[in-house]
Amino acid sequence: MRFFTLRQWLILFTVQFATLLFGATMTSVAVILPQMKGALSATQDQVSWIITFNLVATAIATPLTGWLASKFGWRNLMMSAIAGFTLFSVLAGMAESLEVMLVTRVFQGLFGAPIFPLGQAIILASFSRAQHPLVLMAWGVGGVMGPILGPLFGGLMAELFNWRWAFYMIAPLGIIAMLFAFAALSNQEKSPNQRFDYLGFIIIAIAIGATQLMFDRGQRLDWLDSFEIQLELLLAGVFFYLFVVHMMTARDPLFVPATFTDRNFTIGLFVVTIMGMLQYTPMILFPPLLQELRGYPDAIVGYLLAARGMGNFISFMFVAQFTRISPRLCLFTGLSIQAVAGFWMSSLDINMTSADVFWSNILHGVGFGTAYTPMAVLTFSTLPMRLLTQGNAIFALLRLLGSSIFIALTLVVFFRTSAEANVNLASLINAFDPRNLTAWISILGDREGTPLKLTLLSEMRQQAAMIGYINGFHLLTLASVIAAPMAFLFVNRRN
Repeated sequence: MRFFTLRQWLILFTVQFATLLFGATMTSVAVILPQMKGALSATQDQVSWIITFNLVATAIATPLTGWLASKFGWRNLMMSAIAGFTLFSVLAGMAESLEVMLVTRVFQGLFGAPIFPLGQAIILASFSRAQHPLVLMAWGVGGVMGPILGPLFGGLMAELFNWRWAFYMIAPLGIIAMLFAFAALSNQEKSPNQRFDYLGFIIIAIAIGATQLMFDRGQRLDWLDSFEIQLELLLAGVFFYLFVVHMMTARDPLFVPATFTDRNFTIGLFVVTIMGMLQYTPMILFPPLLQELRGYPDAIVGYLLAARGMGNFISFMFVAQFTRISPRLCLFTGLSIQAVAGFWMSSLDINMTSADVFWSNILHGVGFGTAYTPMAVLTFSTLPMRLLTQGNAIFALLRLLGSSIFIALTLVVFFRTSAEANVNLASLINAFDPRNLTAWISILGDREGTPLKLTLLSEMRQQAAMIGYINGFHLLTLASVIAAPMAFLFVNRRN
């Protein structure tokens, strides 16, 4: 790594730190929602909007990254994004009502949206293609570790102080990130004369917002049985179609059509959508599984899930070298490892141990870390430099949408299959059958006078829920298996 200049080192650290800050903040909120629910006098459905509004705002603003970079330049955009993100994080911590919290979370998402795609674009543009495997691996520490460390530190702050400190702790880190951005970045890519496609942005914003809301609220509203979900589905379909037509016919569209004619980039968009699906599923399924079925405290759950971060670090020891030798084989290996980890998770039962959770998450982290670097290298290896920032915005957007879509699908599989299992298990238990009753007494016992029927009901619900979680992990495995062969559709990258 001696061939890096001092400025390149500074650029790498700056975007790595900013991306880690963004990822950690975005995911830490999930841990403190129970405290916020009581403090803001919100219902369960209302408090969920704290996450939903932020995700929708982030998704809508992400496509603006390319135009904003050309309008203001790298340094100005990154500093403004970090400053706004930090300011509204602090204001969110000061919120005394749900309405104020929602407003601050929207602006937090709007300002934070460019940080991830702009950071990756700066990395790819500031280093030669031969250096991309190494720098993407190093930058991946921020991109991958942020969402893992966020719940850990957010939960710690909430436990030591209160939920507000999960937001306040962003302030000093944001100031440090701004100082590094000022010192490391220039206003490269600044081209103030580039016209902005207002109509295209409005169309894609409606399409993205409707899609995000549909998948975030679908399970709570019972999907197509709800008029809201029907309306959001209609809006998403119509406006995505209108955006494609507009992009192909407009003089200066928001996204240049030539971006999608690059084979590697187009294939990479499919793969990153699936990678977005794979990233957050264990983080969604394991916490309620461990807390509700196994009685684990929040702190222990956080430590066990942080094992994915350890897996990522293990992959960083070899992924750069592996990517240089054969990026397609490295991507295939990473996705295959995730499939093995998903199969391991789906083979767990209700008597799982902490070691089972720890090591399966480490394996999943190794797989994700092994797959991400070659995926990014292959996706952008043939894309012209002038399209890098715009391409990274599309890349980040589909990763975000992939996460939302798969989380929704996973929850559908969980709720539907656990409910079905609950009915099937109930049909097998007949308290009036002496043989059946004797068998259950021998297994569960009287438990100090607790009515056997209630004990059976509790056990049945737990087993049914476990079946739902197992099916969720099967879905994770299936997505990995489907994505793995796509690695060989990429063409060899240019040096």
